[in-house]
Order: sequence, then C-alpha cells, then structure tokens
Amino acid sequence: QEQLVESGGGLVQPGESLTLSCATSGLTLGHWYIAWFRQAPGKEREGIACINGDGDSTVYGGSVKGRFSISVDGAKNLVYLQLNSLKPEDTAVYFCAAGGVATLRESLYDLWGQGTQVTVSS
Repeated sequence: QEQLVESGGGLVQPGESLTLSCATSGLTLGHWYIAWFRQAPGKEREGIACINGDGDSTVYGGSVKGRFSISVDGAKNLVYLQLNSLKPEDTAVYFCAAGGVATLRESLYDLWGQGTQVTVSS
C-alpha cells in the first residue's frame, strides 16, 4: 500500500530551524516526484518544493527559496524539508505528496500524507 507519513513538526521560536521528514512506503521512489506543501489557517495550500527520487531535479516555490531546502535519502525512502530562519508566517500544516512530474501544482499530486504542524511563535 502506497503511503506517505510526515514527521518532525513542532513549536519553535522565530529564527530557529526544523527538519521535516516524509517517509514513503509502497512506492518506488525513483519513479516519483515528492513535494512539500503547506497550508496556513484560512489560506490556500502552497507548494514549497519538490524533488525527484534521484535527488538531481528540484523545483522551489518563490516564497521560501533560500530559507528552505529539500533533499532525499533513497536508501531510507525519506524526503526531507529543512526549514531555516523560521518566521511566524511559516506557521502551517506541512504536507508531503507524490506525483509524476516536477511541479508545485497540487492538483497533479496523487498521494498525500496526513500533515505535520509547524508553529513558529515566541
């Protein structure tokens, strides 16, 4: 059964960092793009970044470029999202998703995790 499970969220202070993990199971990571999205209260879901299973193709959304980075560990079937210099406006539920193309259009992603909450507050 194909499944994505996010972890690593929590409460942090502004300026701090977090590493989110997306554990993939039941799918061949090399055949997919894995993306991270986030959704803040009252806002639409926003694409952050995606990466292919080999780790040599990435796409970043403009709002977080330079602060967040995506990476993959194919041996562990894990995709990471490193969040640096966090701001209160980064507070959201962060989701990972699997799709077949390099895009941040959420409608093109077929499989979604349940999300992990990130709260940035002093």
